[in-house]
Amino acid sequence: MWACRKVPGVGSARSLRARLCARSSLLVERVSEDSEHLLRNKIEQLFAFSWFRGDRSRGGPMTKTVESWASSEAVRASMRSNKGRDTKPELALRRAVHARGLRYRVSYRPVKAVRRTADLAFTKAKVAVFMDGCFWHGCPQHHTVATTNAAFWAEKIRRTKERDAETNRLLEEAGWLVVRIWEHEDPAQGAARVTEAVIAGRERLASGIR
Repeated sequence: MWACRKVPGVGSARSLRARLCARSSLLVERVSEDSEHLLRNKIEQLFAFSWFRGDRSRGGPMTKTVESWASSEAVRASMRSNKGRDTKPELALRRAVHARGLRYRVSYRPVKAVRRTADLAFTKAKVAVFMDGCFWHGCPQHHTVATTNAAFWAEKIRRTKERDAETNRLLEEAGWLVVRIWEHEDPAQGAARVTEAVIAGRERLASGIR
């Protein structure tokens, strides 16, 4: 494993080199055995964990079943298809706003100290636009009350609406105009509301109002 070489300053006596090589080989052998033992245990632990999780990339079958708290298969499929950004309503709104000649930032945090991310942000006009989903944000027109796990969903929607109100307050206190658009709104009408807010924001900043 290791080549035994002459150690400078020690001499060239064969007996000395033999003793050094013997001790070194024994030490290396012990370290190798310990390392192999630890490595084997680590590999077994990782394999057992991946097998338990059902990680297909490691070839393990699914042995653990986690009960979903979705009220139905349709709700579960809808939740899985939800994306944090670039949804169809967002893309339609972006195209409509872009067609009006406005340029914006996407998924932008208006206030760095506040953990809130706007779907569109106009930094020079200080306008933050949020696209709210009808179900998750409790749309007064299209939100439906869940028939299964009703208490759970009602509490979740309530907290979401409270967070939306808090977001509006925090951004407005920081000098931002907040525009909220429901996903069911017509993109052209939403873009018109955004345009009005951007114009108002520019005029407000130009007049020195912060």
